[in-house]
Order: sequence, then C-alpha cells, then structure tokens
Amino acid sequence: MLEQALKAAAALPDGDPLAAASALRAAGFPPDLAATALTQVALRRKAVAKFGADASVMHFTRAGLEQATRGPVAARRAARLAAAGATSVADLGCGIGADTIAFARAGLRVHAVDASEETAATAAANVLALGLSQLVRVEPRDAASVPLDGVDAVFCDPARRTSGGRRVFDPRAYSPPWDFVVGLAARVPMTVLKLAPGIDHAMLPPGAEGEWVSVDGDVVEAAAWCGPLAAAPRRATLFQGPDVVSLTGSGVLAAPVGPVGNFVYDPDGAVIRSHLVAEFAATVDGTLADPTIAYVYTSTPAPTPFGRCYEVLDQLPVALKRLRTALRSLDVGALTILKRGSALDVEELRRALRLSGSRSAVIALTRVAGAPAVLLLSRVADPGGAAGR
Repeated sequence: MLEQALKAAAALPDGDPLAAASALRAAGFPPDLAATALTQVALRRKAVAKFGADASVMHFTRAGLEQATRGPVAARRAARLAAAGATSVADLGCGIGADTIAFARAGLRVHAVDASEETAATAAANVLALGLSQLVRVEPRDAASVPLDGVDAVFCDPARRTSGGRRVFDPRAYSPPWDFVVGLAARVPMTVLKLAPGIDHAMLPPGAEGEWVSVDGDVVEAAAWCGPLAAAPRRATLFQGPDVVSLTGSGVLAAPVGPVGNFVYDPDGAVIRSHLVAEFAATVDGTLADPTIAYVYTSTPAPTPFGRCYEVLDQLPVALKRLRTALRSLDVGALTILKRGSALDVEELRRALRLSGSRSAVIALTRVAGAPAVLLLSRVADPGGAAGR
C-alpha cells in the first residue's frame, strides 16, 4: 500500500502540503500513510539535485539525504577505485547508500555497513530499487567490527554529527573513532576516507593524497586517498555542470608576491582548501598582493576553470564615509561585496553605506601588502575567450 500511496503523492502538484494531505486521505489512504508518502515524495523531489532520475525510486531520510554524497562525485570516486584495480570494497558508514550504489555500478562487490539500523535499511532498499542486490550486501553494524580480509579496498565515511544532529568539527570526535579511521590504510592499503572540507592537512594519514571537491563553486567534501591510490600530494577537483577538472600539486608552495594587477582571480574554494593557490597562480602567470590572501593578480586575463576573473577598476578609500562618497559618486545602488582578509561584516557595511543609486558594482574587501584595501571590480565572464564560471 505504501507504493500506491507514493504514486498517488507523486501525482499531486508540488504546492500546498495541507491540500495534498487532504487529497490523499480523500483517496482512502490513512493519515499516517499519507504523511509518510508526502514526506518521501518531497525528499525525492529535493534529491533530484544529487541523484538525478534515480531519486524517483529511491528512499530517503532527511539527515541521510543531507549527508549523502552527490551522485557524480560518488561515480567519479568509484571509477577511480575500479581503475586502480579494486574489485571489492567495504563501505564503512554507508549512509543511505550513495557511494555503495556508485561502487556497484562500477562493477565492485560491496559490503556496506551502517551503525544505524534505519539507515542501513534505507540503503538496502535503495540497492534493491536500483537492481544492484547481486553485488551488494548491506547490514546494520558498527564499522570497527567489520572483518576486512575479504575486500581489497575500503571506503570510510565517518559520522560527523552527534546523535542530536549537531556537526562535529574535531575529527577525534568522529564515529568510528579517528584512530580506527586513520589506521584503516595499514590494514587495507587501498583506502579512501571521506572527510569534512575543513579537515586540517596535518590530520591526513601520512603519504595520503588530500583531495578537496567542489560542485558548482561549493566545496562539498574532502577525501584522503591512501597507499597506492595517492597520485599527488594535493588535488582540487571541480565539478562544473557536466565538466570535471582537477588541479594537483604539493600543497606547500608559496605564490610570488607583487603589486595589484589589472585583473584579479578569486580561486575556487577547493583550490584554496587544498593549498594549491601557488599552483593556480602559475597557470595564469599571477601573483599575490599579500602573501596571506588568496586573491591572484595578473596584468592580462587568461582562461581558467579554477577561479572567477574580475577587472580591477580602481582602489577605493577604506574609511566608511569616504567609501560611501566614492560609491555614491558612481551612482551605485546594488552592491556585491567580496571579502577575503577583512574583519568587516559585509551586511553591516552594506547597511552603513546606504546606497540608493541606479547602477550595480562589485567591491572586494581585502588586504594589500598587509594593509586594508577596497577594490572596485568588474566581473570578466569570458577571460581570454574561454567560458567563465
């Protein structure tokens, strides 16, 4: 009867939830079943952004959907594991099964576990719904108790939230325990760890490749590729619509410092998190105006997928009254404010400026040679003739 309720709920317009609940009850579905079906359909509609067409048959919990790996990110990870020669993988902390599904579709046999019985049941339902049961075994189990002698690869996504749903920022408070997580590579060399984007580089296992991943400009995760999977010390991987690009490097180079140039690049967050600003600067022949600020300046624009490009029109006064006067003289009303290396609150500044002009503008609050600076910018959507982000 649940499937019938789901079909009926999916056929209703995505609008007034009270009207939808009344319609399902009028069709003969009990109130509890109607509520469950409507919740599931709402989650499926939201899940399309992560799972595409698969979302229409999958099962979700709110927390599980929020924490699930995006489909393209999981698929790329699975393909990389398969290309490295992996044939079977233990998915420790499988959640609702996003990575499990990707591993199976890449042809790997998967032993997936999650400490939550409800979550493991949801993952099992998704595996069944997508026709992958022949390659996947799912069970509710503590990750630390799983024998690993039957697999040649491990993927571990430790829980980064408390039982109350609060985010955990200290890896030593992850579940399973951090010592267990970082010790996996010693047991199974082909180990991949999914980590929070804010992970300290010093916490990564020795010799591991640290990868930071962004999707359409938002940094969504970090990963540690261990043992033979480590292809570079650091990697930034950017998913931009259908395209995927990567930048690699040591993560320890310092970019050259120079004056403010005619153009400035705001690097993608994955580039910054992976400590690859110097490597990025080299691709556009750029320099920093302050060694601690990740704005990259150039004399001419160059095509790149790794950062947004702006033309530097002017350097404005930092003092509020003088800045307000300068912007009003330009007839600015709508103001986009970028910030890096400034302690100013963007929204407080916006209110204090009290702009009401007819033109739009972009400014950057930053530092130049250690001193506060405000730059007037214009977005270059197609630097050097290449498509901008």
